[in-house]
Amino acid sequence: MQTKKRGFSSEAAYVLGILTMALGTAMMASADFGMSMVVAPAYLTYLKLSQTLPFFTFGMAEYLLQALLLVALGCVLRRFRLSYLFSFVTAVLYGLALDGAMLLMSLFPQTREIWVRCVYYALGIYITTGGVAFLFHTYFMPEAYELFVKEISRHYGLDLYRFKRYYDYTSMAVSVALSFAFFGLGQFRGIHVGTLVSALLNGPLIALHSRILDGHLDFRDRLKLRRFFEGD
Repeated sequence: MQTKKRGFSSEAAYVLGILTMALGTAMMASADFGMSMVVAPAYLTYLKLSQTLPFFTFGMAEYLLQALLLVALGCVLRRFRLSYLFSFVTAVLYGLALDGAMLLMSLFPQTREIWVRCVYYALGIYITTGGVAFLFHTYFMPEAYELFVKEISRHYGLDLYRFKRYYDYTSMAVSVALSFAFFGLGQFRGIHVGTLVSALLNGPLIALHSRILDGHLDFRDRLKLRRFFEGD
């Protein structure tokens, strides 16, 4: 018997995606098993700059680095669509939500017990990938990370998933270089076993969440804004 799908706003999916991604990332940070390859450069920048600039937050590092990535995208493509600016809006909204989630997690007891950290990490990666799946069901511009991969691969006729892997490997190399530069040679900060686990599980978990959402929800636009975000 086919399950009757419930109508769900694609605009609500955008908001829910941002909020759940932020909460999941904050939980992974609290677990301290290592961040994902994509998030690690911003996390390392936050760890370093916050030592001398107490006001500098994880969220700030996220949208500042994403702004630089958008500039790089424009330079590589030698053009800049106005809709790309909304990718930065998404980055700022995510950064603000991330700072709120980090504050929320700071209210919980910070323990080094391994089982608690494992719970934080497991919940974090599950919630984060669920947030990504929600964002896949909306028409709003994604964060600069996803936009960069999508636009570069389309412009040069590259396989999207293969280029995504290369992008992730590059992010890992950049993260290792930043960790050594910021904290000393051989010092791995923000990069640990959890980084490798997320690299292996992110794709399958996002696919799992997407199947669940597609099986139970019928995503519909409530606002007539899609035309502003699709097409050249």
